[in-house]
Amino acid sequence: MALALCLQVLCSLCGWLSLYISFCRLNKHRSYEWSCRLVTFTHGVLSIGLSAYIGFIDGPWPFTHPGSPNTPLQVHVLCLTLGYFIFDLGWCIYFRSEGALMLAHHTLSILGIIMALVLGESGTEVNAVLFGSEITNPLLQMRWFLRETGHYHSFTGDVVDFLFVALFTGVRIGVGARLLFCEMISPTPKWFVKAGGVAMYAVSWCFMFNIWRFAWKKSIKKYHAWRSRWSEERRLKHNGHLKTH
Repeated sequence: MALALCLQVLCSLCGWLSLYISFCRLNKHRSYEWSCRLVTFTHGVLSIGLSAYIGFIDGPWPFTHPGSPNTPLQVHVLCLTLGYFIFDLGWCIYFRSEGALMLAHHTLSILGIIMALVLGESGTEVNAVLFGSEITNPLLQMRWFLRETGHYHSFTGDVVDFLFVALFTGVRIGVGARLLFCEMISPTPKWFVKAGGVAMYAVSWCFMFNIWRFAWKKSIKKYHAWRSRWSEERRLKHNGHLKTH
């Protein structure tokens, strides 16, 4: 059983690495980070779809059955994701592209998935955490791509930022709190699984503080820009002509 799991994780790691190399060859004029973020975007979309299917259709429901035995589909998805996180953590360390908080998030994710695979249980709530963690990931990557291509300061950039903040606050913080509560009051999960859930939720709050600070600064800039335009329009209304430079 352990050998089969290791082989699945190894195949996943090789698959993500191969995809990254392919993106690098297809985008020779772009940076290595561009190709890595394409891999991240691909994993985000794939993991959201798979984890949503497991949580909402295949089951069991994570709010009522935390600590339940892993299903075969859960095992496959966790192995697939574990291979990705190992790849991405290695990339981040090699290129020194991320800070301590993101490295801590990746490390906790890897340890949590390994724990669920070794125990053979709690895949239900780990899969739910995967869904909540990845649901904002494609938006985060879109934001980066918009910046790189010079299209961030536009209506599209504003929509992406709004959806990112709203989803992170509502799902990762709001729904995440409910999931953590169900995990803590349930007698089934092991104590160290619950401790891992607390640690992941604490990391989410650290991200949340940074996101809210960013959203506040951007809102203030937007407000001042609106006030400036409004004052200019009022002045034009009274003067009746456009100021020339």
